[in-house]
Amino acid sequence: MAGALTGMTVIEIAGLGPAPFAAMMLADHGAHVLRLEKLDAPAPITEITARSRPSLGIDLKHPKGRALVQDLAVHADVFIEGFRPGVMERLGLGPEVLMERNSRLVYGRMTGWGQSGPLAPFAGHDINYIALNGALHAFGREGERPTPPMNLIGDYGGGAMVLAFGLLAGVLSAQRTGIGQVVDCAMVDGAALLLSEMMSFHAAGEWRYQRGVNVLDTGAPFYDVYETSDHHHIAIGPYEPQFFRELLERLDLSDDPLFDNQMDRSQWPAQRSRIAAVFKTQTRDQWVALLEATNSCATSVLSVPEASMHPHLSNRETFVSVCDVLQPAPAPRFTRTPPDVPTSASRLSRDFAGWPEGFDLDPGRLLPLADEGVIAFA
Repeated sequence: MAGALTGMTVIEIAGLGPAPFAAMMLADHGAHVLRLEKLDAPAPITEITARSRPSLGIDLKHPKGRALVQDLAVHADVFIEGFRPGVMERLGLGPEVLMERNSRLVYGRMTGWGQSGPLAPFAGHDINYIALNGALHAFGREGERPTPPMNLIGDYGGGAMVLAFGLLAGVLSAQRTGIGQVVDCAMVDGAALLLSEMMSFHAAGEWRYQRGVNVLDTGAPFYDVYETSDHHHIAIGPYEPQFFRELLERLDLSDDPLFDNQMDRSQWPAQRSRIAAVFKTQTRDQWVALLEATNSCATSVLSVPEASMHPHLSNRETFVSVCDVLQPAPAPRFTRTPPDVPTSASRLSRDFAGWPEGFDLDPGRLLPLADEGVIAFA
């Protein structure tokens, strides 16, 4: 693997959601990641978040399985797990055990509630974490109930990406000091961090803690989605006055006195109705031809298959196909150390082809463990 993280070694205890996504980001950019799964876990060929790294089935409840993980962790820069607090300790694979033998290890822990606090022992999902910290309350239209934004805010934005940042920060610190640490990444914390700008607006008196009444939450008519005559949609976001003026000109509304004051909230309902009526007069493709390659801040709302064929995203190769599975390409872009094209998820085999670099993997030890049923190859 090529990439900016070539040479970094990572052990991932396979789980769900954000922890695999964080490991995928590291693997995409060249880190040597070994994914440890349950013995009977199927090879996740179509699981995008398992890409770019091999996996090995292992029985973590077997003493020899735990011993193998402990030995592998001696050679690792990063260890990732996503279980509830206490689970890894009960398996004998907690940070104190592993870091006693590898003082520079960065031990990443991905949970919803965190390692401490009254709710830490209990179950939850993305929707619960973002409900409790104020994020979910902000999504939705005025007068309507909150609309869950899929699991992008808690699991991925506030979870996986914050974990990936924390792991890299921990590795940089360990490189300077020779001492690793535990990274306690909680989705409830990370998703709260994503609210920083909204809370800044509130402190300045420019944001109300109400749904659908603010500039960026569909309250403003110039930051919303409109239906076209063919029942598709156009998204507009000309927040800046000069961009709003350009949009109005292209919609043939520049002489309408209704739009004299963009920030007059009392006019927003009438402005929205007028803009909606105009967008209903033409198809999405007609509006795209008129608006997209301009400073109107207007774009079509595309499905993922449609997006993959859009000229701009096609030019940037934002999406790639791996084993006939459409998926996003690694991001961000690097000029000197670009990553390889992702590979599909794979299970390690007895011939040891494709084993990650940087780990002390002795066939003389591993093959007997496979015969005993402690580990499982492809």
